[in-house]
Amino acid sequence: MKNKISLLLCLLIGLSGYSQKFEGLADTPPMGWNTWNTFACDINEDLIKETADAIVSSGMKEAGYEYVIIDDCWHGERDEKGFIQVDPERFPSGMKALADYVHSKGLKIGIYSDAGTQTCAGEPGSRGYEYQDAIRYAEWGIDYLKYDWCNTENINPIGAYSTMRDALYSAGRPVLFAMCEWGDNQPWEWAKDVAHMWRTTGDIYNCWNCEEDHGSWSSWGVLRILDMQDGLREYAGPGHWNDPDMMEVGNGMSQSEDRAHFTMWSMLAAPLIAGNDVRNMTPETVEILTNEKMIAINQDSLGVQAFKYNSEDGLETWFKPLSNGEWAVTFLNRSDEPGKVNFDWESKKIEDPHFDYAVDFSEVTYSIEDIWNEKELKNTKKTLKATVAPHDVLTLRLKKS
Repeated sequence: MKNKISLLLCLLIGLSGYSQKFEGLADTPPMGWNTWNTFACDINEDLIKETADAIVSSGMKEAGYEYVIIDDCWHGERDEKGFIQVDPERFPSGMKALADYVHSKGLKIGIYSDAGTQTCAGEPGSRGYEYQDAIRYAEWGIDYLKYDWCNTENINPIGAYSTMRDALYSAGRPVLFAMCEWGDNQPWEWAKDVAHMWRTTGDIYNCWNCEEDHGSWSSWGVLRILDMQDGLREYAGPGHWNDPDMMEVGNGMSQSEDRAHFTMWSMLAAPLIAGNDVRNMTPETVEILTNEKMIAINQDSLGVQAFKYNSEDGLETWFKPLSNGEWAVTFLNRSDEPGKVNFDWESKKIEDPHFDYAVDFSEVTYSIEDIWNEKELKNTKKTLKATVAPHDVLTLRLKKS
């Protein structure tokens, strides 16, 4: 009996060893670039190499972007043993050689698959091949997996995503696991121990406040997706992030809309995954994507999402607790008219609705840094008066004086 119990304990310990995700890969929100928003299925190895080069030369790597993620349509067929292969025309050198190139630039490489029988573009999915695919990814040197949810009829999402988590762990190579389940099954309630990040909505597209109706599903503009994050902040933190989808900065919105988009994703402690053609960026796009002080707010070690404090006439006020007792504050102007800020700090006591963070400005004075305008303002003893342009933001960092 004693030997049987010992054997059972060993089996349980062995199984539990595979029932986990890799730790330490997403202590702050992941940063990178993904092919889909701009290129969809029009991808090949030259694009990935050129993009890796551009991430380095543009200053994005230095700013913190590290993952080069190949989305749908890289797939070839499965071989006679069931192992996935790359499309030989799009990626003639093979994925291992491409991964080696990306790694040589000091970056990491990501790949895409799907929990169903086929991907969203009709390529081979991973259902029934999870462990084989994980082994292949490890052989190639993959660092990040985006795992989609198309063609998953009658599949349990917790089981499907846990299976791939376990497969990745058993393959032995640390892989950041990004669930793309669209928020259909409230992943924020159960995915903390399954993935490093999980999509909370359907797809984004490059519009300020719109819906693009595809019939059975929709894509959403920036403000629509922002509004869908309401009620989710308590579930996110270091190692497990809400993902409101990739960014559309540089994809056709106005400069102010791009700035507001990037700001709000940073305030939300969201993964910062660029989706533009980084080989051909305007100086304004580069300036937004590489703003080190805005990125520092996103990457703050506390890992707490911002909360909406107030909304009046299209002007919203958001507070984000930061480490060392600091705060980030953003005034977001959703409207088509200029927004007037008249914020009397000393009359305000701010209390985080979900976590134990609070500040009474009548008792503590903070210095104020204007992030986008790169200047120091007067401290919180003086009422803040400012004008925020339509579809734009004013973002401040508060430090104790």
